[in-house]
Amino acid sequence: MAKIKPRVKVPGKATAGEAVTIKTLISHPMESGQRKDRKTGELIPRKIINKFVATYNGETAFSMDLEPAISANPYIEFSVKLAESGTMRFEWTDDDGSVYDIEKKIEVA
Repeated sequence: MAKIKPRVKVPGKATAGEAVTIKTLISHPMESGQRKDRKTGELIPRKIINKFVATYNGETAFSMDLEPAISANPYIEFSVKLAESGTMRFEWTDDDGSVYDIEKKIEVA
């Protein structure tokens, strides 16, 4: 299985009250649990990202539930208005409870 790697793109600087666009992508195979292993014939266990949460200075800025029909390597884009400088934390939660995360700082003037 490929290495699961989250990536995000946030502006380094923003103006207070102005909407900024946040772009995220996580390299993840999103196995639905419906396919069979070609060698063994057994079902490949389901392994999908089922939850995404972005927080800013500890407060939820954006969240969503993902369903099995979502594609591999899910791309998520959203906009937020920021009032102060801080850190945006991104978390993707997998079916098995694994959490993949990354943080980015944003300076607000």
